[in-house]
Amino acid sequence: MQEFHDSTPNDVVRYPMVPIRDVVVFPHTKAAFVIGRLSSVLALEEALATNRIIFLATQHDATVEDPNPENIYPVGTLAYIANSLRKPDEATIKVLVEGRERARVMRVEMQDGVMMATLRRAPVVAESPRRLAPLVTRVAALVEQYVKISTDANLEQVQAALRLADPGQLVDHLADKMKLDLADKQSLLEVYSTHERLLRMIEILEIELEKNNIDRTISTRTKRQMEKQQREYYLNEKIKAIHKELGRKDERAELEELREKIEAAGMTVEAYDKAVAEWKKLEQMPPMSAETTVSRNYIDWLIAMPWHQAKDEIRDINFAQEVLDGDHYGLDKIKERIIEYLAVRQLLDKPKGSILCFVGPPGVGKTSLGRSIARATGRDFVRFALGGVRDEAEIRGHRRTYIGALPGQIIQLMKKAGTINPLILLDEVDKIGSDYRGDPAAALLEVLDPEQNHTFHDHYLDVEYDLSKVMFIATANVLHTIPGPLQDRLEVIRLAGYTEREKMEIAKRHLMRKQAENNGLIPEQLSFTDDGLKTIIEYYTREAGVRNLEREIGSICRKVARKLVRERAEQGGENFSFVATTKSVKELLGTTKFRPQTIGERSEIGLVNGLAVTEVGGDVLHVEATLVEGAGKLTLTGKLGDVMQESAQAAITYI
Repeated sequence: MQEFHDSTPNDVVRYPMVPIRDVVVFPHTKAAFVIGRLSSVLALEEALATNRIIFLATQHDATVEDPNPENIYPVGTLAYIANSLRKPDEATIKVLVEGRERARVMRVEMQDGVMMATLRRAPVVAESPRRLAPLVTRVAALVEQYVKISTDANLEQVQAALRLADPGQLVDHLADKMKLDLADKQSLLEVYSTHERLLRMIEILEIELEKNNIDRTISTRTKRQMEKQQREYYLNEKIKAIHKELGRKDERAELEELREKIEAAGMTVEAYDKAVAEWKKLEQMPPMSAETTVSRNYIDWLIAMPWHQAKDEIRDINFAQEVLDGDHYGLDKIKERIIEYLAVRQLLDKPKGSILCFVGPPGVGKTSLGRSIARATGRDFVRFALGGVRDEAEIRGHRRTYIGALPGQIIQLMKKAGTINPLILLDEVDKIGSDYRGDPAAALLEVLDPEQNHTFHDHYLDVEYDLSKVMFIATANVLHTIPGPLQDRLEVIRLAGYTEREKMEIAKRHLMRKQAENNGLIPEQLSFTDDGLKTIIEYYTREAGVRNLEREIGSICRKVARKLVRERAEQGGENFSFVATTKSVKELLGTTKFRPQTIGERSEIGLVNGLAVTEVGGDVLHVEATLVEGAGKLTLTGKLGDVMQESAQAAITYI
């Protein structure tokens, strides 16, 4: 039976302990540090009084003044105190120690103010030199690379460490001499096996080399960038000096001027944020970049838009009545509606905008009436011709991702007007088309809806824009081609064709004077008799409006101008005067184009009068029936519609 001995194992020892900061002491190396804490000073004195052996372990956090065992790494070094120096006027002690071996803390206790540690020595493991040799070679190669690229490596001490024969001591010396992180040094100290320690050193060196390579690459790039920036700065200063000599503004001054314009534009918060963000991007771009032009154009559009600039509106209904009567004869219903609109504007501070739509045949004055309304209300007039528009982008604009993108026509018209309350005439709204590019009529729904157009969104501007103060007027020849949802947003006012008496009044008040001025004549040189005007209306024009009537009057004015020039060349022509009578009108205009209808003057068997009505006017039709021998069938000639064919079939049943 084996005898039991109550004794401490040989690998367990007890020594005074000193926690050290920012230093890791390795076996077979020397280290110098300063001790100042009372417990550390007492531990040093205890060691000096015995065998001069002390246990050194590194703190986790160097800022802790009075660490407990949990704040200290568990593996440290048993060291021999080679020297200690304490000056009389200083409270600290300078210590030089020599590392002997690794040890792990088993227990720490305080004894008379001294921190005493019970330790277990690191086991000594015999390892094969053949197994370690390749690792040593690899470490040596990595160390040589490290020394070449590292600026803070101690070349002589590192090379001296490489000459050591013992691989374990080689790793410890390298870890002590190289400037590694405290955590890496501690990890090497805690590895007992030389083989594992060499592998760990290889890993650390490879990481350090990679870090140094990255640092060197970054430094090279930074240096090149700095050189490039210095070169650009020098050239920019040269350009500024040249521009100054030539009296031009430099790029920076233009950017500052652009920023001032952004601040002064009075944009909404959303538009201001967009403009400032784009300005900051523009500031970082090179002047010749393609993106620079895109950003600059976008900012220019935001600045050019009217955000708060409103024109003073005329709400005097008497003045409006004078303007409308002076520009147009008749159209009493239209004028009455405009006067009502202005009266409501006087009574309400913020009335909702109404969208008027004038529907009538060509030439009755729909477009010119829009101009008169703008003049009567004091608004700026802009016109948008919608005939043939098929692309939705014409209304909403293109997104800025497209090359050559622009805002839609609505935003362009607002910029052209320069105010937030112009009159926009949407001409020929019944002739909008649609195809694969979208439906412009659907895009107009938002524009013409008073409940939505205060937040109109253009694809190019990409911010909300207020159209609620705009007065929209649409014109159309027919209603059935306008989509139902769009019709629902329009207040339709129909303009009928002019009567003969109204055409004569319009000719006397407007057309004669206008065409005479356009052809270089004065009122004394050309006049029309009532019969002369009536002849033009009855025999040379047949329309609901007065467009062709104006052309015929213009034709007479040109022919009279030719007579005037010839007479001046022959006789002087100072007292030239021409009166357009029925006879002279027929001589100037030639063969009559139309004959008056004689309805009901004489009853004839087999002849009946019909009436054709279209969107551009109407006409009287003579329907004639002839009886011939045959099989009793009804034969219809000419291009007749379904309704007229059905009427003829119904009439035959009466016989």
